[in-house]
Amino acid sequence: MRVPNFRHLRAFREVAATRSVSGAAGRVHLSQPAITQAIAKLEEQLGTALFERRSDGMIPTETGLMFLERSERALGFIRSGAREAVRIGAKKGGRGFANFDQLLTTAQLRALVAVSRAGNFSLAARNVGISQPTLHRAARDLERLSGLALFSKTSQGIELTPAAVALSQAVKLAFAELEQGFSEIEETLGIDAATIVVGALPLPRAYVLPAAINLLTRERPEVRVSVVDGPYNDLFHDLRHGEIDLLVGALRDPVPIDDVSQETLFSDPLLVVARTDHPLAGKARITLDDLAAYPWAVPRENTPTRAYFDRLFSGRPMPASIVESSSMVLIRELLLKSDRLTLTSAHQIRHERNMGLLAPLDVDLPEGMWRPIGITLRRGWRPTVTQNRFLDCLREAGRLSAGGEAA
Repeated sequence: MRVPNFRHLRAFREVAATRSVSGAAGRVHLSQPAITQAIAKLEEQLGTALFERRSDGMIPTETGLMFLERSERALGFIRSGAREAVRIGAKKGGRGFANFDQLLTTAQLRALVAVSRAGNFSLAARNVGISQPTLHRAARDLERLSGLALFSKTSQGIELTPAAVALSQAVKLAFAELEQGFSEIEETLGIDAATIVVGALPLPRAYVLPAAINLLTRERPEVRVSVVDGPYNDLFHDLRHGEIDLLVGALRDPVPIDDVSQETLFSDPLLVVARTDHPLAGKARITLDDLAAYPWAVPRENTPTRAYFDRLFSGRPMPASIVESSSMVLIRELLLKSDRLTLTSAHQIRHERNMGLLAPLDVDLPEGMWRPIGITLRRGWRPTVTQNRFLDCLREAGRLSAGGEAA
């Protein structure tokens, strides 16, 4: 991820506000030559001019205004995160320094994020390609500037304190915002080499996500799409921390927290599924007693489909043999090699059904056994043009799914 020097960002912001290097110098406590050099380095890193140098001052260019907005948002994340860290630290008996975000360096912020991911100073240093003493010094300088305890040594390694967790989340969001700023400028310059990072839950991997990716990359072949698989809680955490751009899959009701928003693409019916030559295959009006007599393979607890499975057998004995797994590959193999049943969606068995391997049973399921499938986004997230196009591709793929063209 590309992260500019935060001192350069502050200088850029003040030059844009005052329209002069001399005016900015007093605000950021740097010499005029230092500010001039900061702007030049930032322009070199971005590959574009941020200002028009005119007789009436430094006027932001079109790309300068675009990156200024991203910079303001990034610095706003850091400011809010620092205030939240001080608030949390005060509850723990710490003092904290007001406005310490104005003093933070990129090296210190990178160190915080690296330790948050690695849980170890040595591993964090290796991951970012610097020496362990250098990273350790940056991390401790961050503690000194903030006046807060940020790192706690445990038997497992280094843990972030609650104040550090709040600050780290804000820093990751700031880094993600700046990366989007780089991508926006590249798009303006005719370079569409952005990377979209998508968190993918199991269901959309079968049709909706591949269809959307193919739609996008046919139009924009240079765009890179990185798909991250994992449990909902892990992907949800990564979304909120700016590690992924959006999350696609089964939506939650209610929304877990108010800093995200959800958009439904389509609703997916659940089916009781077995191999095509299962003893219950072809039988009409299968009852719950029939289903309870067979072993099952079901998703793990705290997933929407598992909640529907538990609801299905509510008030009656559960099947005697249950295997729990979040892997559809494993569940498919269990079904093909045994009499096990599963509760899953029509989309997730699309290929197996077309190949004649798995089929739904004739079960009259209770009302409401549908799962809303859609997109989860950070509230207030500002997608780039390419990211917006990808959202449209997901919506188009969702409409095709809802219309039955995925079946």
